[in-house]
Amino acid sequence: MTPTAPAPASGEKFADFLARVRPQIDEYLADHAALPMGDAVEAARPATGDGTPCVSADLDSYLYQPLAEFTSRGGKRTRPALALLGAEAVGAAGEKALPAAAAVELFQSAALVHDDIADEGELRRGKPCLHRTEGVGIATNVGDLGIVQTFGLLLGEGDLTPAVRMRLLDELLRMERWTLEGQALDLGWARDGRWDVTVSDYLAMATRKTAYYSAAVPLAMGAICGGGTDAQVEALRAFGMDAGLAFQLQDDLLNLVGDAGRQGKDFRTDITEGKRTMAVCFALEHLAPDDRDELVGLLSAHVSDPASLARAVALMGQAGALDAVRTEARELAASAKGRLEDMELAPGTRGVLESMADFFVERAG
Repeated sequence: MTPTAPAPASGEKFADFLARVRPQIDEYLADHAALPMGDAVEAARPATGDGTPCVSADLDSYLYQPLAEFTSRGGKRTRPALALLGAEAVGAAGEKALPAAAAVELFQSAALVHDDIADEGELRRGKPCLHRTEGVGIATNVGDLGIVQTFGLLLGEGDLTPAVRMRLLDELLRMERWTLEGQALDLGWARDGRWDVTVSDYLAMATRKTAYYSAAVPLAMGAICGGGTDAQVEALRAFGMDAGLAFQLQDDLLNLVGDAGRQGKDFRTDITEGKRTMAVCFALEHLAPDDRDELVGLLSAHVSDPASLARAVALMGQAGALDAVRTEARELAASAKGRLEDMELAPGTRGVLESMADFFVERAG
């Protein structure tokens, strides 16, 4: 039985909240990891030396264990933590939202596995990408299991009413659809060599790909689990949309000018991969023609040497793009806080939410 986390203390900051609820989330994910389904046919098959049916052992090796291992080495658990925060914000115990929190985290695992395949990535969470160790076919299948499990957790876990389960499933479907639309734009622009993408285009893509599943929907789902009013659910969703987009902009900025030692091999990979970030789009809109052509050349060539990477960043800085991204992220964080004005929230949670908006744009990694 997963223990109930204590309610927010007065003055609790978002980083403290993450530390408080992460053990609860990790325990729930471990306790509810997917297992082979099995059937009567397997009972007649030869067993391994320890009595485990061969098929079950193979399924664990090729499907279930890779997903469990990948999910177990997640980051800060920000997204599932927001589901718990959404429940607490409307006055319920955070544990009410654990099925929704786990569903969001498993979607994150699935999305990362699939993203790494599409981007031909090398490292994820400090280890080789799953498709590098298991092969593209098995990694794709593992990612698919993660998506299937998002629905299984909402249908089969917790004490949620049928009406709440259906509402959560609708939220999850919409979240996944928005994310796929954002990914389609991101991948399509790269495939077709599109350098006519505007800042407005980028923000529309990032809103789809990141804001919904990184903040808006986890908060809304948590509030639904906690029995929040429609007004509370929608205020938290709107807060999450602004904060989630600010989170992505800060991510993009850190990739360019963050702590190289902390990021390691990931530092400035957005340039190597030719990503259409807000900084790139802003720079291409504001640079003189010759400088614009130079930046497009660097991005198109997928440069990776330090000098070329530094030159690309310098061109973006010259155009005012880095300052523009910082300003946009801070304005979004301020807008997020405004979404909560005059909204009834449980004691202690308003401060956690407001510090979350600041955390998203002030973090260094």
